[in-house]
Amino acid sequence: MTDKELFIRFLIECNALTFGDVQLKSGRIAPYFINTGMFDTGQKITRLGDHYAKAVHRYFNTGFDGIYGPAYKGIPLCVSTAMALSGMGHDTGYVFNRKEAKTYADKSSTVGMALTSGTRLILVDDVITSGKAIRESLDILKTSGNPQINGIVISVDRQEKGTTDRNALAEVADTLGIPIHAIVTLADITAFLHNKEINGKVILDDAMMKKIDTYLARYGTM
Repeated sequence: MTDKELFIRFLIECNALTFGDVQLKSGRIAPYFINTGMFDTGQKITRLGDHYAKAVHRYFNTGFDGIYGPAYKGIPLCVSTAMALSGMGHDTGYVFNRKEAKTYADKSSTVGMALTSGTRLILVDDVITSGKAIRESLDILKTSGNPQINGIVISVDRQEKGTTDRNALAEVADTLGIPIHAIVTLADITAFLHNKEINGKVILDDAMMKKIDTYLARYGTM
């Protein structure tokens, strides 16, 4: 199997990718959901970090100094990705933000590597819909050494519209001036899973595929 197919199978086996109606933060009712919070064991988060590290290396080689993850889900992502990169021969820093400011001792807004205006970071997150969480992270980083964000890596490109008829990822990338890459796209997922058995069970049958097609006809940019 390819790296993409291995990642999709991994998502399914960890229940991080599920099918069925769920309300998203945007208010849309989607027939699928991606939740990297399901990587809840040492083995799972290690494997997840390996997949992110391969994507970071594929798209950015060694053109960065550290990995940033927005709290909370981005915390284990940035740590596991940095660990995997170290195993690949690129020992890099990691950093994440605090959700609540401390009023004692170290009052900085971030935890991890020291940041300066010359620090080059790759931001890792699960998915991007509107880009609101990314913008919040950038605002935090501006007051924490103002490092450079050289790129963003997420797990899945949902291939949906953002605030316009354009792909949400492309829209956010253009607005921020930062390249965004996904390990897999929704098209990768449906192509691999449609009527395919995983551990003896068809995960994405014709009925669910029809619901996805209906949803994408309204919100998709595939």
